[in-house]
Amino acid sequence: MTPTRRHLLAASGSALALAAATPAWADARRQALVDDALVAARNVINDKEFPEAVRNVARAKAIMIVPSMVEGGFILGASGGRGVLLTRSGPGNWSYPAFYAMGSGSIGLQIGGKVSELVLILLTDKGLEALIDSKFKFGAGAGVTMVAVGAGVQAGTTTAAGADIVVFARSQGLFAGASLEGSYVDPDNDWNALYYGAGATTRSVAIERRFTNPGAEPLRQFLARW
Repeated sequence: MTPTRRHLLAASGSALALAAATPAWADARRQALVDDALVAARNVINDKEFPEAVRNVARAKAIMIVPSMVEGGFILGASGGRGVLLTRSGPGNWSYPAFYAMGSGSIGLQIGGKVSELVLILLTDKGLEALIDSKFKFGAGAGVTMVAVGAGVQAGTTTAAGADIVVFARSQGLFAGASLEGSYVDPDNDWNALYYGAGATTRSVAIERRFTNPGAEPLRQFLARW
C-alpha cells in the first residue's frame, strides 16, 4: 500500500470516527438536563413537605420539571433555567420529554441568591395548551389559574382546587421578594431537534409522540408509577 493511500485511509477513518462521536457529544447537554430532571422530580415528589405532590401527579395532564432555576441580584433581579415537559395520556403512560427555556427579569427589593427545583403539574387541557406551542408568561393576564407551593415562592394557599397549574418548589438560599410572577417558559425546538432528530418539535414529541430517545427512559419509568 502506498504512503498516499495509507494516509487517505487513515484520514477517512478519523473522519468517520469523528462523525460517529459528534452526535453523542452534541447530545451531552440535553441528556444532562433530562438526567437532572429525574433527580429533581424524585426530590420534589418524594419530599414530605409536599404531601399533595403525588396526588396531583396522579391526575396530571402533563408535568414540567425545571431542575435548576437560578435567581440572584441586588435591586435588579433576574432568573433563568431550562426544563422538560412530558404529557400523560393515562396511568403510567408518559410521553418523551420536550425541552423548554425558563427565565424572567424584575426590578424591586431582591437580595441574595437562590437555586430552585421546580415541578409544574398541569392539571387541565387549558393549562397544557397554554404552554405547548409558544412562550407563556406567568401572571394575572395569562388566562390560567396557578397555585405555587414551597419556600421562597409566594402563594396564598396550598390547595389545587380549580387550578390549571400547581407549582412545587424546593429552594436553597435567600432571595427576598422573589415569585413566579412575570416568569416565562418557552419551547426550545433547537434542543428538541438536537436530542431527537430533524423535525422534532414540542408538539410532535409531547403531544403527537412521534419521537423517542432511550436516554429519557429512566425519567419516564419513574413517572410511570402514576
